[in-house]
Amino acid sequence: MLRKIRIAVSVSTAVLLTLFIIDFAGIMPSWFGFLAKIQFLPALLSVNIAILISLIIATLVFGRVYCSSICPLGLYQDVVTYISRKVNKKKRFRYRKALTVMRWSFVVAALIAFLSGFTVLVGLLDPYSSFTRFAVHILKPAYQAGNNLAELIFTQFDNHTFYKVSIYLVSIVTLIITLVITAFIGYLAWVNGRIYCNSICPVGTVLGFFSRVSLFQIRINEDACNSCGACGRNCKASCIDTKNHKIDVSRCINCFDCIDVCSTSAINYNYSFRLPIKNRKKVVNASRRRFMMAVGVTGVAATKLLAEKTPLIGGSTSVVRKTPITPPGSLNLDHFSQKCTSCHLCVSKCPSNIIKPAFLEYGVGGMLQPTLKFENDFCSYDCTICSDVCPTGALLPLTKEAKHTNQMGQVQFVMNDCIVFTDETSCGACSEHCPTQAVHMVDYKNDLTIPEIDTSICVGCGGCEYICPATPRKAIFVEGIELHKTITLKKEKVEEVKVDDFGF
Repeated sequence: MLRKIRIAVSVSTAVLLTLFIIDFAGIMPSWFGFLAKIQFLPALLSVNIAILISLIIATLVFGRVYCSSICPLGLYQDVVTYISRKVNKKKRFRYRKALTVMRWSFVVAALIAFLSGFTVLVGLLDPYSSFTRFAVHILKPAYQAGNNLAELIFTQFDNHTFYKVSIYLVSIVTLIITLVITAFIGYLAWVNGRIYCNSICPVGTVLGFFSRVSLFQIRINEDACNSCGACGRNCKASCIDTKNHKIDVSRCINCFDCIDVCSTSAINYNYSFRLPIKNRKKVVNASRRRFMMAVGVTGVAATKLLAEKTPLIGGSTSVVRKTPITPPGSLNLDHFSQKCTSCHLCVSKCPSNIIKPAFLEYGVGGMLQPTLKFENDFCSYDCTICSDVCPTGALLPLTKEAKHTNQMGQVQFVMNDCIVFTDETSCGACSEHCPTQAVHMVDYKNDLTIPEIDTSICVGCGGCEYICPATPRKAIFVEGIELHKTITLKKEKVEEVKVDDFGF
């Protein structure tokens, strides 16, 4: 029964989260985004004390239930392991000693990377972010292709339930990285089950040490055990030492497979301190140092969230910017780089498809973190979706009113590239697409008008850059700023903004 409950919770959580991530039609309720915010690292980075304490208490009481039932990457590994055992029916797992040095090396590496601003490593090691990138860059295009196939079939019968959507490659670099990491984790799961969770994943390591003192643990009753070894052969965490009748609870992910296969009911999940008096002190003392170490690591990481860092800036885009444009709600480059794990949920949910993974725009340390690019569209004046769905606090929620005055970049005009100057022809497209009139037309010559800019009231939406017809270089573009500002608009200018101005 415990195994069935665990599988039901795990599948429900992962499937609903995946559907929320890949949903392009707005079918899934917005509150499903809560499933992203209950993940361990997002809760830690956003300093969501309620969720963080809940996860730690759940681990202290029940063991690694986060790894078995909440983490979506866990279900991916379970599916791969299940298929591998169906393909090779003779496949068996065996007990492996804990790779303690290796496990803590990844924790220390992730912590050092975070403190030094090399956040790309943190994002690559975070299980939630790895799964979300897999969903965004692999599952979502497949889902869209299925939708287009359904649209093709249904329209043949004059049924327009489905509509065709464009499928595009967000970033070739990101796709390659995602494919490599997904294949690597899948390979480990195919060969050794949950070895990634118990030897590489920093979240699994930290929660594993909390679970050492959990109130409920899986135990082997030596008196009832007939030493058949079935539990060890079916343990995908490779943590059951059948010869010595011991279970490494720091690596046990509470999948409950061992309980189901035990023919003598010698394995039970119950109150862990129902032990002989002579053994109780040893168990508690052995766990205390590791428990305090896990608390220390978590505390240091949480405290550093308020520390100052040097921003990482670099790279180039199709429009040459000295500073990349961080999404609305990011406050400043420091805040954004500290908290973003490159889960790409904002990339997936952006209705304008202008949030793209960075390559070297933020430097090597900020690789894969989202940045705004306006080649195919611009940031809608009223849209706040990216800041609403961000689970780590890298993007703080904005109201529509706050979005209207949030400056994330400043317009730049290169007169020598403008077609009014080069071709002496009328244009004004940039002015027509500016919601605040930071770009407006002034008299030029021969009854022509040319753009004039006012950076103080520009919100950096990119409407002007997107619509500019100048080639090969845009005559007008948005330059990123390190610190987002709140602009002040004149009342009459705000009243001039109409829905039709944005092409809706």
